[in-house]
Amino acid sequence: MLAAYAAHTDPDNPLSALEVGDIEPGETPADWVTVRMRASSLNHHDIWSLRGVGLPADRLPMILGCDGVGETEDGRTVVLHTVISSAGWTGDETLDPKRSLLSERYPGTLAEQVRVPAGNLVALPEGMPIEHAACVSTSWLTAYRMLFVQSGVRPGDTVLVQGAGGGVATAAVQLGSAAGLRMFVTSRDEARGAKAVELGAEAAFASGERLPQRVDAVLETVGAATWSHSVKSLKPGGTIVIAGATSGDAPPAELTRIFFQQMRVQGSTMGTRTELQQLLSFMASRRIEPVIDSVRPLSQARDAFERMESGEVFGKLVLTV
Repeated sequence: MLAAYAAHTDPDNPLSALEVGDIEPGETPADWVTVRMRASSLNHHDIWSLRGVGLPADRLPMILGCDGVGETEDGRTVVLHTVISSAGWTGDETLDPKRSLLSERYPGTLAEQVRVPAGNLVALPEGMPIEHAACVSTSWLTAYRMLFVQSGVRPGDTVLVQGAGGGVATAAVQLGSAAGLRMFVTSRDEARGAKAVELGAEAAFASGERLPQRVDAVLETVGAATWSHSVKSLKPGGTIVIAGATSGDAPPAELTRIFFQQMRVQGSTMGTRTELQQLLSFMASRRIEPVIDSVRPLSQARDAFERMESGEVFGKLVLTV
């Protein structure tokens, strides 16, 4: 079948490890179900996989992709929850120490078909375009859990999102503003900040710029480059939710400020199947549309990867089958 996959890995030139072509589907448990893919989207996770992060040589070749929507053999259109729990795990799957994402242990969604556990399927809301649904399983689900599960904020509270333009940041702005939160963003790029305001942010600031007021929560995916600003921007008793550290994970700890002002530091990873279902319902009821940079067929996946690596993307890169 046609797929975009890591034929090998290369930490310095990840796209050299990418192949787009026919490949035999990888092995999956016998009781998993087959989904014929209709659309999927890229994440930076795919680039990291091509670099070899979390993808050892004994799992290669590996079909890439964590997001997707498709059809089951009985004709249902479904969105894939791609957090895969270990055998026998019960409860919050994000807490399973042996969990994985599709494309880490098992073949991913950038293919004509994929196999997943039956419990990882969520019905596509009526009227939601497949291109929109193909965007939500990773960055949107991460943003949803950060905002509505981990941060403790309520409508009317103020939230700072570090790094406007990233997938999680963009999703958080759209979700938060739709839920009645006052969303602030920071960016090194004035145009990206302006775009975030168009999408619902109340205001955009330069990276490190002092805010007009302290916020109730900070959503942090940048890491070392923005950590000090996040701590200084937070109200006493507020919460910093961390779901990534793209600029490095070893900033100055700011422990004195954190303990004296009784701040909370909360980690967050992906989300549960139930949260994905809630996210889709919320998006459908509020008519929230993910920002899509471009849509192209799966056969042109390399073009999409090149655009992602260029860093000029604002919104999701969608591939259709």
